Amino acid sequence: MDIKFKKNVVVIIPVYHPDIKFNSLLRMLKKQEDIYFDVYIVNSGSDKAQYVTDLEGLSYTMIDIDPSTFNHGATRRRAAETCDKYAFLIYMTQDAVLADRHSLFNLLKAFNDKEVGCAYGRQLPNPDAGIMAAHARLFNYPVKSQVKQLSDKQRLGIKTVFISDTFAAYRRSALFAIGNFPEHVILGEDTYVAAKMVLAGWKIAYRADAKVYHSHNYTIMQEFRRYFDTGVFHAEEPWIRKSFGVAEGEGKRFVLSEIKYIMAHKPWLVFSMLFRDSMKFLGYRLGIKEKKLSNSLKKKISMNPHYWE
Repeated sequence: MDIKFKKNVVVIIPVYHPDIKFNSLLRMLKKQEDIYFDVYIVNSGSDKAQYVTDLEGLSYTMIDIDPSTFNHGATRRRAAETCDKYAFLIYMTQDAVLADRHSLFNLLKAFNDKEVGCAYGRQLPNPDAGIMAAHARLFNYPVKSQVKQLSDKQRLGIKTVFISDTFAAYRRSALFAIGNFPEHVILGEDTYVAAKMVLAGWKIAYRADAKVYHSHNYTIMQEFRRYFDTGVFHAEEPWIRKSFGVAEGEGKRFVLSEIKYIMAHKPWLVFSMLFRDSMKFLGYRLGIKEKKLSNSLKKKISMNPHYWE
């Protein structure tokens, strides 16, 4: 299959009050080489005047939705249903900026293997990334590509189904074979689909040569909220941990790697790092036990309070 000469690719981007990174993303989309694609933007309440000029030159469709109706799963599910003429769906977030002219093409090369159902690219830290944000990208997105499948779960555990819709592509036929994105999840719609695909016999490809700049300098409280939501997702989809193992084991490996990285670069931050990681663990465990918490409390500590309405 030569993707280069087929216009069967769409880039899907949910947008909510984007900053200038979205302008940079649109400009980089126009610079992509060796690939033909359309762009499908799901706009929830943003001011189009801020980026309409950068849309010029792109083959795009934009739809508007009420911000209160956005859901990580349902919004992407509807987009996949609407974009029914495309064989490959590339999902991106508004703050991920393609790193070079071949990012899209390199990602789609994964599908030359007909057993690959989904693929994701490498995330590089932004120039302003703090040391902890930079380490997270280096840990989760190594320099070497790999292909993962069900037989890897003993070796990789829950990392077998690691993927990120910040920059990920799906074979549409495989996506619909497992039922499309879930209708209602707090986050983790990408992990949900990847796990379903792997259990159904599909492979996941990680393409280290398909790169975007994307990172967040979260505060400790933001990290707590994010990990609370991750715990909620794992609690509501227990089959993922049952099939691939708990996340805590991978978390320990991350912390050990982080300590080593911090000690090599900024050792005076190690105690701050340990406190941050303790808060992340606390948030995750609270998320796992969310059924014991009141709805009002969950709204206060979640990164996605609308989910609880």
